[in-house]
Amino acid sequence: MMSAAVARRAQELAAQGAAFVTATVVRAQRPTSVKAGDVALVLGDGTIEGFVGGVCAQQSVRVYALKAIETEEAVLLRIVPDGPVGEDPGTGREVPVEEGAVTAQNPCLSGGAIEIFLEPVLPAPRVLVVGDTPIAAAVSSLGAELGLDVVMAKRGALLHDIGKVLTHEHEGTHVQLGVEVATRYGEHPLIINCIAAHHDDVPHESEVSVLVQAADAISGSRPGARREAFETYVKRLEGLERIAASYTGVDKVFAIQAGREIRVIVNPDDVDDFRMAALSEEIARRIETELQYPGQIKIVVIREQRAVDFAR
Repeated sequence: MMSAAVARRAQELAAQGAAFVTATVVRAQRPTSVKAGDVALVLGDGTIEGFVGGVCAQQSVRVYALKAIETEEAVLLRIVPDGPVGEDPGTGREVPVEEGAVTAQNPCLSGGAIEIFLEPVLPAPRVLVVGDTPIAAAVSSLGAELGLDVVMAKRGALLHDIGKVLTHEHEGTHVQLGVEVATRYGEHPLIINCIAAHHDDVPHESEVSVLVQAADAISGSRPGARREAFETYVKRLEGLERIAASYTGVDKVFAIQAGREIRVIVNPDDVDDFRMAALSEEIARRIETELQYPGQIKIVVIREQRAVDFAR
């Protein structure tokens, strides 16, 4: 049974966000110095607070407790004294058994066998909320509901979309630019993954990146939240098609890839191969002068000439 002192210490460690393992003796075979119900805490640095056996037993408990923290999985540790001579007395020899349990043959152990349940207690993933926007509010609300440790850090901008402020000056998507600038300034890898994964360009590496993506979707679905952006987007597509269609010899114009590319189909009788190259350059220069747009726009001019005859 966990003593009051050990229980208080466990609460302190949990409040500090420290990872530790509760080691509970579930079975003790005589002769042994421990009894069923004894509990100790194994800290992340290997320190053992409480009693789960002598020095030899503690060595095995320490090794497998740290493994439990690393794998984030509980394990039933059986320590038995019989083992081949010459094995490391610190840990003994591991004997494979069923899933979720391991037996360590430790010749250093002088008494009977011990079974100890090692349960890791890990700090909740910390969510760094950047900015004071509807998305930040949604992340805070969802994070609290999911039991995550939400830390509010106000920086005046929302990092998952920070690349959008760079798209007018640099090539690449706002996701790529956001990852680059966050990496350059030493952001935490968890935050960088939030930027990279919020449009599913890369896999999510934590609950935090999934949470940011969900909050982004919730914020964007608010009535009127993106109305202005949508209207601007439609006007940009119309502007692209208008500029390209204004040239002589242009038959059809298609804006594709969300406005990142326009395909201009010309009449082969009016536009020859030499004119094609000049036409794509003229369209590009007019777009640069007359429109505001993120990133870059690719202009593709297509001229199709067919020769048809019949064999009779």
